[in-house]
Amino acid sequence: MPATPATPATQAGFGNEVATEALPGALPHGRNSPQRPPHGLYAEQFSATPFTVPRAQSRRTWLYRLRPSANHPPYTKLPPARFGGPLATPTPNRLRWNPLPLPETPTDFLAGLVTMAANAPAATLDGVSVHLYAANRSMSRIFWNADGELLIVPEQGRLLIATELGRLALAPGEIALIPRGIRFRVELADPTARGYVCENHGAPFRLPDLGPIGANGLANPRDFRAPVAWFEDRDEPTEIVQKFMGELWTTTLDHSPLDVVAWHGNCTPCKYDLAHFNTIGTVSFDHPDPSIFTVLTAPTDTPGRANCDFVIFPPRWMVAENTFRPPWFHRNVMNECMGLIHGVYDAKAEGFLPGGLSLHGLMSAHGPDLATTQRAMAASLAPHKIDGTLAFMFETSQVLIPSRHAMACAELQPNYDAVWNGLEKLT
Repeated sequence: MPATPATPATQAGFGNEVATEALPGALPHGRNSPQRPPHGLYAEQFSATPFTVPRAQSRRTWLYRLRPSANHPPYTKLPPARFGGPLATPTPNRLRWNPLPLPETPTDFLAGLVTMAANAPAATLDGVSVHLYAANRSMSRIFWNADGELLIVPEQGRLLIATELGRLALAPGEIALIPRGIRFRVELADPTARGYVCENHGAPFRLPDLGPIGANGLANPRDFRAPVAWFEDRDEPTEIVQKFMGELWTTTLDHSPLDVVAWHGNCTPCKYDLAHFNTIGTVSFDHPDPSIFTVLTAPTDTPGRANCDFVIFPPRWMVAENTFRPPWFHRNVMNECMGLIHGVYDAKAEGFLPGGLSLHGLMSAHGPDLATTQRAMAASLAPHKIDGTLAFMFETSQVLIPSRHAMACAELQPNYDAVWNGLEKLT
């Protein structure tokens, strides 16, 4: 096994061709699959999109590894878990949950995943599922997901994500994107960890088009960091778990599957520091729609109708004149699942906590609570900065249905609707 540096090395790359090798000369030149790759490795192509999609949409990477992924025994089904658990009845009601409690018994990232909502069966190639996680130990097993790519949003606790293509160190305020099918292991750099996961079953996340904004703004491709090649040459029993059609399956290998010595391609795990997001806003009056805060989007075949948008509400200056500055009251055709990484969200005075979750479905009326509304309507509109906060939203065009666990758990707030009590006629 190669020496392990204290901090994993990364390189710029999101959707761009990247080439990296952990051993000099491991990458073949001029041919993707030579008859005998260097160092006695096996060539294997990893494809996250169909072969025949337009070139600009193709996501694939060539792996040069110690053993091909095909070298494994059959999988057997694991008992049902809270991750991928059954859904409840669809509800038009607004919902909010307190944070998950941190586990008291040994719980790794995979065991700590809890499905809160989903909007499509795992067998379909669209929709999203929303999960929370809470863990207090590192994984020794390996996980991969056949049902979709995973967007990991830590709320507390640093993670070290070891993948087939290399390693990513992840802290709260950063996000990681793990492509569908990539094997990985989550290790804890702190005693406990908690956060959010969006499982995207549809088209892979990409950067949104900028339109009238022009060439610059929002998230920039060069700020996304892909891992450099790193591998484990470890001949010992290793459990590997996959999620397939909403259920978990397991098998045991006689080696670590994180054995990719070199790779090149444009389908890779990556991380992004949300502090690099270039926030856009008004400098006159009113304010743009929340789509202006989109970091990543997973499109559908209908232009502008996203399977999922990942939107953040970061620190920013508020300068608009004669304007109600918090998010306005609204109803819309999208479905909003919100989380809070730290601080206080500027549309809620209390009750929405870091690690918590809210769900506002199709055409449900929502907006700032009573205390926030009264304060905003009476405020002196001098320029001020919203600071010390970071909230986000998984927004999807399909209705999110809460899981049975989410509707029965102690974290569900029974009186969420009461935050809008007192919004009465003013004249």
